[in-house]
Amino acid sequence: MRRALLQELLAMREAKKPAALITMLESGAQALVSAETRGPLHDVDEATLEAARTALRLDRSGTVDTPSGEAFVQVFMPPRRMFIIGAVHITQTLVPMAMLSGYEVAVIDPRRAFATDERFPSVEVIKEWPDRALQRLMPDRQSAIIALTHDPKLDEPALRTALRTDAFYIGALGSKKTQADRRERLRAAGFDDQALARIHGPIGLNVSAKTPAEIAISIMGEVTQVLRQEMHSAENASR
Repeated sequence: MRRALLQELLAMREAKKPAALITMLESGAQALVSAETRGPLHDVDEATLEAARTALRLDRSGTVDTPSGEAFVQVFMPPRRMFIIGAVHITQTLVPMAMLSGYEVAVIDPRRAFATDERFPSVEVIKEWPDRALQRLMPDRQSAIIALTHDPKLDEPALRTALRTDAFYIGALGSKKTQADRRERLRAAGFDDQALARIHGPIGLNVSAKTPAEIAISIMGEVTQVLRQEMHSAENASR
């Protein structure tokens, strides 16, 4: 790999940007592609670029046939991120589950009595107001945002910010009545029904969960279900 290309790849990985490295198997020519890349690139035709974009959408490396010959597309995907609003009991169980599932996790809660390193020793704890933290952290299509404080002063500003991002999953704790009241307030803040439909609430799969651990299991299950459904839809769209 050329030094300049390696430096570009390292910079993209440092910035947590998905990238695909195209290697033409016959000539050895290489090119680096991001989701924003538009052709043409040197030694890479538009069909090969589109194959790389598809590999990025599917998060799948492999060999593809192109008009210029066989190419190997290697996908470098940053860890998916999970932002949990609320350093509560459910969060204590959800954090290790998410980390085991490959997520880079951050717990956001300005309440310093809850957001302590002792309660969350293995994860980043951000003691900021959630909306400000999310604006700084810039969630993307690889992100899940989960509001668990059950406090409108914390959850709703976070949800307003979340709905302005491309996060693949947004969920909020609360009963059906709590969710209905929250939706009315968000609708009054300018969000339409299509936007509000992005919020999964009551959060989690319906498994009659009662304990914090069971609720965390139901949340992780729903996040995984939504992620896989989106990937399946992207795969069908690419055919």
